[in-house]
Amino acid sequence: MAPPTARRSGSNKRAQLGLFAGYVVAGTGALIGAVLLIISFVSPQTFQGLRSMATDLAAPAGQAGAVGRTQGRGFFEAIAGYYDAGSKNAELEREIEIARVRLVEAEALRQENERLKGVLNLTSGATEPVAVARLIGSTSSSTRRIAYLSAGSDDGVTNGMPVTSPMGLVGRVLEAGSNSSRVLLLTDSESMVPVRRATDDVVAFAEGRADGSLRIRLINLGINPLEEGDIFVTSGAGGMFRPGVAVAMITEITPDGGIAQLLSNPAATDVVIVEPVWQGETLESVAQTEAGEVAD
Repeated sequence: MAPPTARRSGSNKRAQLGLFAGYVVAGTGALIGAVLLIISFVSPQTFQGLRSMATDLAAPAGQAGAVGRTQGRGFFEAIAGYYDAGSKNAELEREIEIARVRLVEAEALRQENERLKGVLNLTSGATEPVAVARLIGSTSSSTRRIAYLSAGSDDGVTNGMPVTSPMGLVGRVLEAGSNSSRVLLLTDSESMVPVRRATDDVVAFAEGRADGSLRIRLINLGINPLEEGDIFVTSGAGGMFRPGVAVAMITEITPDGGIAQLLSNPAATDVVIVEPVWQGETLESVAQTEAGEVAD
């Protein structure tokens, strides 16, 4: 059996030889690198062919990488453009919706201006209005046709005063409170207004039918001269409604007159005019006379 010291001596020699070989290789590499560095400084064109050869060998790989980068960038740009176009389309759609709303609001404002102009023209007539107010409600489920007015006795409104709109007669004040009033609409079954055909002196009564229409009953019975499309206005008889206010248009002929459509639809009426009773003093004197005769 060999001594332990001999085994250690052989191992050390191999390690020393390996270390020496490493130093030799490193030194040789450093020497070659230094020589090449010196040559590149002294004569740069010496390795031009090698550099060109290396560039040519690396060119296909670089070209493939450039194509890949270009295609990848184009792909992501296409995706970004798609989302950008989608967001712009959504924004344009929102702007279109907003524009539509603004257009509807402008149309509503135009119609409101037309109604107010009609009210102004109505108030600038010969009859001085008592109040300008709004219809704030109506009885939709009841058999009676009653509307509510945003003006009352504090504004000078009293019972019996006519209520008109730019389209014609709406009704008359039934009860006047302090700040509001009840209006008996023309279509109520208890409403009766003396009227005449606008083109001549054919007189009649416009009676409410409680269904949104009026019955025109001729006073002089005989041959019915009415035709569909005839317009009836207030005649002034009775002294309550001033003459010449539009009331209704004939839509159906009956033996004693016709069925008429109300011209001033309360459902589409906002601003109205409360007018004084046309011949209020005459009506008051007649009422007082009748009351005196009853007392006697």
